Amino acid sequence: MKFSKIFCPAGLAASAAAQADFPSTDGTLFNIDGVTDYYAGTNSYWISMTMNDNDVNLVMDHLEESGLRVLRIWGFADVNQVPGSNTVWFQSFVNGQQPQINTGANGLQRLDSIVRAAETRGVKLIINFVNFWDDYGGMQAYMNYYGGSKTDFYTNSEAQAQYRNYIEAVVSRFSDSPAIFAWELANEPRCPGCDTSVLHTWASDISAYIKSLDPDHMVTLGDEGMGLTGGDGSYPYQYTEGSDWEAALDIETLDFATFHYYPSSWGLALDGPTGQAWVENHARLCAAAGKPCLFEEYGLPNNHCDEAAWQETSAESEGMGGDLFWQLGDTLSTGQTHDDTYTIYYNSADWQCVVEAHQDRIGARTSNLP
Repeated sequence: MKFSKIFCPAGLAASAAAQADFPSTDGTLFNIDGVTDYYAGTNSYWISMTMNDNDVNLVMDHLEESGLRVLRIWGFADVNQVPGSNTVWFQSFVNGQQPQINTGANGLQRLDSIVRAAETRGVKLIINFVNFWDDYGGMQAYMNYYGGSKTDFYTNSEAQAQYRNYIEAVVSRFSDSPAIFAWELANEPRCPGCDTSVLHTWASDISAYIKSLDPDHMVTLGDEGMGLTGGDGSYPYQYTEGSDWEAALDIETLDFATFHYYPSSWGLALDGPTGQAWVENHARLCAAAGKPCLFEEYGLPNNHCDEAAWQETSAESEGMGGDLFWQLGDTLSTGQTHDDTYTIYYNSADWQCVVEAHQDRIGARTSNLP
């Protein structure tokens, strides 16, 4: 594991990790630890904000036990006022002060704990660098400091310079770790009302920058999959959020494509073939591009077992490399983690159909491959 010159935790050696194989693409599938396959996983924003190492280890134990190999976490926690020592924050933008990257115990050391726990359990992490939404600061925290709206984030030279500084701080810290599955530009980047060239240019430039820092790990965008031909022409297929997902497949420094699916938030039917078609239309384009698709977030606010239809389509579609349900739930030393109505709690009845049955499905699929 490689850490910045500012901070190097005792007892963590880089030499063994540096010799390990890193996750990679293999056609439209992923290769983890030498095995090319379709991989399932999940998302946890809250694990990055957890101060207790024992809680982190508990969650990683449960992931290892369940066979979930990929965990997507928040690599950002941006603030405009510095909180107390018991609150996690990674970067501050306080008026009248220079932006500060927090490498302390309630800062990037929290990511150290997660990476360390993942390394010893074979879990692979997707770490993203900024949020489009205002939760945990996000792009708005930058623009509160530099001036402007979130849509200005992508072209504001000062904001982009600091964003790159932050990326370098995180990437340099873990660039030798085999626990990193991929670096991700942002969580659900949008540019409402913008020409699609704004997001496309930004994604091209930033992904190339990350590759210049770390050519060995994969890089992905983290977008929702909006803006593509085909389908039923409903909201997510349109370009109103400034995204041209299909065009982004041509960006060479993005190793795989992501897409999300939230029919309740997008005004779509919760049942019927709409979700399966959303998966199939993305998979078709990924197959044509020769890159994996990762069904990176999906969920229903209730009837969670109905998500199995989307999972089955994903696991069976050429072009799909894996899927990550939103979101992981567990019971920590402080009690149950946040239930946003999409949460699938470890060892619950929902867990049996969303995780255990899906793992059986993937196993059956793999055994039938030529």
